[in-house]
Amino acid sequence: YSATTSDLDLLKTAFAEMQSILANEWKDRYPNDLVGSPYDALILASLVEKETGYAPDRDKISSVFLNRLRAKMRLESDPTVIYGLGKTFDGNLTRKDLKTDHSHNTYTRFGLPPTPIASPGLDSINAALGAKQYPYYYFVAKGDGRSHFSVDYEEHRRAVRRYQLAGRKKAK
Repeated sequence: YSATTSDLDLLKTAFAEMQSILANEWKDRYPNDLVGSPYDALILASLVEKETGYAPDRDKISSVFLNRLRAKMRLESDPTVIYGLGKTFDGNLTRKDLKTDHSHNTYTRFGLPPTPIASPGLDSINAALGAKQYPYYYFVAKGDGRSHFSVDYEEHRRAVRRYQLAGRKKAK
């Protein structure tokens, strides 16, 4: 790209590249009835992308979402709520936000949101299309960029208390 490349040309190029990568990766995907189209894969990959910047967690996060879809559970992904709030999001995600229904709120709706919430990288796309399966249904940010994964809700609640609630108490 050069300094004279227009925004529109840059976006067209990025879109074409994303379509090409997605088509390539779709051909080599692990067969999965929960991700029925390249667009579904793009949506799932966008959730993975927004949930973590820590590459080793991507496959596990994708597996959590797939396990939850398989079990007919809500995905309960904070970034989907934030995306749906748009410009009204002030940086503080509240219980009220999680309960406010909108098309992207995966706390109030089942299944994938209707559109991607970010432009995912190749690692997130591969995680969404990959064959790696883990027994986890929950994860929580540990505060260091990584996540703690849990098989059941009780273990998850303990992890939330350890990694998030304890951190809030220290900050006060």
